[in-house]
Amino acid sequence: MSSTTPTPTQHRRNGGDLVVESLAALGADTVFGLPGQHALGVFDALRRSALRYVGLRVENNAGFAADAYARTTHGVAPLLVSTGPGALMTLAALQEAAAGSAAVLAIGSQVPLAGVGGGRHGYLHELTDQSASFRGVVKSVHTARTASQIPSAVAAAWESALSAPHGPVWLEIPQDVLLAEADVPPVAGLEARPRELLPRPELIAAAADRLTRARRPVILAGGGVVRAGAEAELLALAEQLRAPVATTFGGKGAFPWEHPLSLRSWMEDRYTTAFLEDADTLLVVGSGLGELSSNYHTFRPLGRVVQIEADLGKLESNHAALGIHADARAALAALVKEVGEREAGPDGDQDAPGSKAAGPGPGDAPSPEAAVSDLLARVRDRIAGQHLDLEQQVLASVRDALPDGAVSCWDMTILAYWAWSAFDPRRTNALHSAQGAGGLGYGFPAALGVAVADPERPVLAVSGDGGAMYSIAELATARQYDLPVTWLIVDDGGYGILREYMTDAFGAATATELTRPDFVALAESFGVPALRTTPEQLRTDLAAALAAPGPSVVVLPAHLRMFAPTHLDS
Repeated sequence: MSSTTPTPTQHRRNGGDLVVESLAALGADTVFGLPGQHALGVFDALRRSALRYVGLRVENNAGFAADAYARTTHGVAPLLVSTGPGALMTLAALQEAAAGSAAVLAIGSQVPLAGVGGGRHGYLHELTDQSASFRGVVKSVHTARTASQIPSAVAAAWESALSAPHGPVWLEIPQDVLLAEADVPPVAGLEARPRELLPRPELIAAAADRLTRARRPVILAGGGVVRAGAEAELLALAEQLRAPVATTFGGKGAFPWEHPLSLRSWMEDRYTTAFLEDADTLLVVGSGLGELSSNYHTFRPLGRVVQIEADLGKLESNHAALGIHADARAALAALVKEVGEREAGPDGDQDAPGSKAAGPGPGDAPSPEAAVSDLLARVRDRIAGQHLDLEQQVLASVRDALPDGAVSCWDMTILAYWAWSAFDPRRTNALHSAQGAGGLGYGFPAALGVAVADPERPVLAVSGDGGAMYSIAELATARQYDLPVTWLIVDDGGYGILREYMTDAFGAATATELTRPDFVALAESFGVPALRTTPEQLRTDLAAALAAPGPSVVVLPAHLRMFAPTHLDS
């Protein structure tokens, strides 16, 4: 052994140390990931760091866990992975993080510098242009080619991830840079200052004028409200205007479910679509009015639209509007102030139906609260006429079993589609799902990420049997870290929603039926307690599992159906 080669008991700080020192200096205390050959420099550095490492068994699942951790904390979730296959395995998770505005800082290794740039040297895991695979998915791509570049590159990536709108970023560092001796002091004074996205005053004034003069103002709140932590500002504005509020699937929890002005989340309902269309001024906050938020693009506003959106590409992307490019919280706070000043001023229209003092007079239209109550009654009647008692029973049992302060994470499965519309999360930022990008396998690893962020509360994951197979390996992760996650697996023998779609469209289903394991026995083989339940026993069994420490699995054999769509009749 050369005298210049460190022995296993010696260490000289290297690029890997700079990575973990930079993350710690920026405020990270937890990282997710999965090691690989080219990334060993940074994983070895974790031994010398105070950072908590949570390792999952599949990179995509590690990405989902980081996504939910970022949503839960409203902060950055570092994700450490290796080169080539390890890096590419994160793409589906990073697409979901982008759709859900989750600030995941993915740090991947690269082949040695000599192999970077498409030279085709034949290194293990070598790609012609690895970073190109990420450019269409993440907010920004960063590279560090020397040890001294690492702290600034980490800070730039962190700043990008946390600037409104939050989102995932990709940083890659070659293997030899991670292993090279770092002739720089330990990182201490690193800063990242996310760009604040404030609304322009003239746009706030124009929006406030339209809202205070409106006779039927309505608000549609999307995931941007939740991500910005703007729930208090939304409530204040809605009550000032006496404006009914609907929340998109991503915006669930942004507005109190039982509030007299709450239209809830029945976005795939023609009655709700018509209610939003009939507003003379519709304020859309933190939503791009995409496919699921517009009842599959059947929404056609009759009045004016005011849109507040932090993602510039979504501003007026589907409907003409008074577009305000701003963070939801900053814009709503400014509107609350401006609307309040207009209502209190000498020129304020004190009797406008949208104002706080307004009330119905003889022959007037129903009050906003009465209009909301009537809409919800019509939605209930529509669902009641479809003989979906089992589905409503199962969803009610899940709601009753889940403690009010607990978080739930939902995979792409029929029960989740019901939850998007009909489930009351009972607090903000308490329901996470993969409805942004729509990939299978999100529910369980996301729940693990939530549990890492807040281990004092039980967390519920909900999957179908098909989606569950994407995440079975993470039962080992749940057991290894003793995370308080209860996994409800609804076993209907296949891809239930695809079975339903294909049968409706073609009269028969193809490639939807699946051979499954004995989920109870499989969970128990990981040392995770499990049981099989029935719809009648679900509430009791699920509540007991959630109350028990550590991970658990509850399997519900059941064939659930979706409520009838309404967009096909438009």
